Amino acid sequence: MAAFIAKQMVGNQLSAVKDAAGGGDGGDDGDDKEKAEEEERERQEAIREAEERRKEKHRKMEEEREKMRQDIRDKYNIKKKEEIVEAAPQEEPNPLMRKKKTPEELAAEAEQEELDDFTTKLRKRLSDAFKNCPLRNLF
Repeated sequence: MAAFIAKQMVGNQLSAVKDAAGGGDGGDDGDDKEKAEEEERERQEAIREAEERRKEKHRKMEEEREKMRQDIRDKYNIKKKEEIVEAAPQEEPNPLMRKKKTPEELAAEAEQEELDDFTTKLRKRLSDAFKNCPLRNLF
């Protein structure tokens, strides 16, 4: 056990010195990169294939379940829930689930609010000024 630990310590120090001096396996950098890229492509392909197999498996399971559900519905003469949902009146949409506004929409709303506020104040000032105007009887 002690020999193993001593070898690890000396070996790590020796490899560090070799790497610092430029010795060792420095010539295969191009090959290493190509191998690493090829391995990454293979890994990505394997992940994609596994995902496709998983989706296909779940699709088949869902088809089997739907067939079983339909058999039960036929046996007990039960209507499918989708038919009931179509006949039901539309519910009000949940305000927590509404579409979020973009920053552009928020800026446009704020600008419109400012414009409305400005026109309201302007209209009030003009009407006040016109009430006090001696020429208002001419119009």
